[in-house]
Amino acid sequence: MTTAQNTPVDASRRTVISIDAMGGDRGPAPVVAGIARSAKINPNLHFILHGPAAALEKLVARRRILAGRCDIRDAKDVVTMDDKPSQVLRQGKNTSMWSAVESVRNGESEVCVSCGNTGALMALSMIRLRKLPGVNRPAIAILWPSRSAGGFNVMLDVGADIRADANDLLQYALMGVSYARNGLNLKIPRVGVLNVGTEEHKGRPELREAHDLIAEQSEGGRYDFVGFVEGGDIPGDKADVIVTDGFTGNIALKTGEGTASLIGDLLRQAFRYSPLSRLAQLLAVTSLQRLQKRIDPRQVNGGVFLGLNGTVVKSHGSADALGVSAAVKLAVQLTQSKFSQKIAARLASVTPMTHDEASAEPETE
Repeated sequence: MTTAQNTPVDASRRTVISIDAMGGDRGPAPVVAGIARSAKINPNLHFILHGPAAALEKLVARRRILAGRCDIRDAKDVVTMDDKPSQVLRQGKNTSMWSAVESVRNGESEVCVSCGNTGALMALSMIRLRKLPGVNRPAIAILWPSRSAGGFNVMLDVGADIRADANDLLQYALMGVSYARNGLNLKIPRVGVLNVGTEEHKGRPELREAHDLIAEQSEGGRYDFVGFVEGGDIPGDKADVIVTDGFTGNIALKTGEGTASLIGDLLRQAFRYSPLSRLAQLLAVTSLQRLQKRIDPRQVNGGVFLGLNGTVVKSHGSADALGVSAAVKLAVQLTQSKFSQKIAARLASVTPMTHDEASAEPETE
């Protein structure tokens, strides 16, 4: 559901996006450059930019494409990567992150995008936006480059909560199915549960229980449950949705990012080894550029917070303009597909709710 999928965006619909301008490692400049890049592509985007007004006004003024399309909300404080979520909840009302999430809560914007502290952003989003009815633990879903026909698999959770019982994993599966269906255009997504082996008797008790629960819901949920999958299947073509707890998922994600960086460094060293290898690099430049684009994390930048009563996209903290633009495109596609409502409908189909909760839920997915 990012640039890499080439999912069409309805440019005829005006979409308002709330942007935390101060959360990234590089400050507000790449954030403003990124939304300017998005504004050129989609003329119907409007932004609410949160951060110190004086600094943001100067950056926005340099981007003619943002003239009349960017409101600035003054927020003098910044949530740093070292801030604890509890500290932000107690003392963060004047931060750009709080202001950005609050804009979605108040209905001023349809989705929030932030490059900031993941734990603080999740905590703020849970407190200010609230969880969807029936959701115990929200999850962060990401797109992982894979051998699947669509080029990507969905994996969740990758760090929202390190714990997950069998019912939580079932909810992750249902939310992941909606993400795959709406983001990867898969009518019948294949779901697998990450484990230490594919045999049904392996793994912790909660994984075996989740295996049975997810299998039971597959027919009504319109997905194909493939059972347990292993780490090597994350970038494979066995499953479209990989379900795991946040502890395991986050380690897998960081390991994958580190491995990709190592391979890139080793490849560059190999091509610099001799004059002949440098010549080989010149001959292979087109293929190398194609490979770089295929695995460039900026092209699929943006983890989605699933299970909240509102849409929040977490961009990588070190994102540049291209990465921010990819996160914005993801946010637009989520909004235009009414993704949060579809998640709520899917969870409602398997979660007992009160009469009031049920009457508030959408009827179709």
